[in-house]
Amino acid sequence: MAFLKLGFTAFGGPTAHLGFFREEFVVKRKWLSESAYADLVALCQFLPGPASSQVGMALGLQRAGTLGLVAAWAAFTLPSAILLVLFAIAANNLDSLIGNGWIIGLKAATVAVVAHAVLGMAKTLAPDAPRATLAVAAMALVLLFPSPIIQVAVILGAGLLGLLWLRGQAPQSEQAEFSFARHSQRSALIYLAIFLLLLFGLPVAAAFFDHGALSLFEIFYSTGALVFGGGHVVLPMLETQTVGTGLVEHDAFLAGYAAAQAVPGPLFTFAAYLGMVFQAGPSGILGAAIALVAIFLPSALLIAAALPFWQRLRHSNVARRALMGVNAAVVGLLAAALYSPVFVQGASTIPTLVLAALGFVALHSWKVAPWLLVVASALIGWVLF
Repeated sequence: MAFLKLGFTAFGGPTAHLGFFREEFVVKRKWLSESAYADLVALCQFLPGPASSQVGMALGLQRAGTLGLVAAWAAFTLPSAILLVLFAIAANNLDSLIGNGWIIGLKAATVAVVAHAVLGMAKTLAPDAPRATLAVAAMALVLLFPSPIIQVAVILGAGLLGLLWLRGQAPQSEQAEFSFARHSQRSALIYLAIFLLLLFGLPVAAAFFDHGALSLFEIFYSTGALVFGGGHVVLPMLETQTVGTGLVEHDAFLAGYAAAQAVPGPLFTFAAYLGMVFQAGPSGILGAAIALVAIFLPSALLIAAALPFWQRLRHSNVARRALMGVNAAVVGLLAAALYSPVFVQGASTIPTLVLAALGFVALHSWKVAPWLLVVASALIGWVLF
């Protein structure tokens, strides 16, 4: 019930979610200490996938093993996923009833939200000249050569450059061991093997077997396995994998992404919306379920695999430098997505550019909640466009 309550009320993105988790599970319920929670957050930020969801999965694992992990994920994720599925069902009817001006407003809101995310992440993850240079280089590469393979290569290359070029320090927090891992290192290695088998085996299987459900699962599993930074960073890879391949329309993609800002819970539930509007293979409720499970499955496997080994790894300066490079590249990938498709599609006219700029000021200077901005932009778009 604790995670279900958060699934309905946790607005504000991954940073806010981590604050909600701390208040609920460290302060109120005392499931773990402050130092253990800080260690857990560090682990989930190190791994690919949505950090807040992974923290929730780990806490569920602490309380009730694998079933607890699944229960925590479902309770925190399904409320927003269901809301986005309902939005996808209603979108076509709304078009016929009130026109598509509200979609124009949603796309302008997306420009503001992503621009605000790029600025905030750049301040944290690319604050100095070397990392800013890595971010710009990553942006240039993915804009010049748009493909999922290039995105993965950029992330891996940035990790290597970070290892060779950057100088990071391992965190100096208290020595808090992960005593709540409910399985041995042998079990962790099994989870890791499953993760790698699916990561490398699914593309091969999808190439040999022309099956829509398998292709859909492969797209979203690969995305969940290779997106570092979580949250908004999922945007560029999902756009390349769906819109770039003609499987989802531009307008539908941006409208759904904007709607995802207005619901509680993790932003990765955007996958459920995309599964609903998928144009090849299964769509509707089945497509939403496949996409939702596929994008979160890598996170579940990785968190179960990593917990027993994290205490040693997190004190490694080598790992820290590689992560600094990866995080800088993540900023570049998100900046590329800000230009295309977000800005190109969402601020292509002077009125929409003005609306997007006003939305950015509302977020950055007036600290308006993203969900409120999305609702207001949709209403303004409906009235004006």
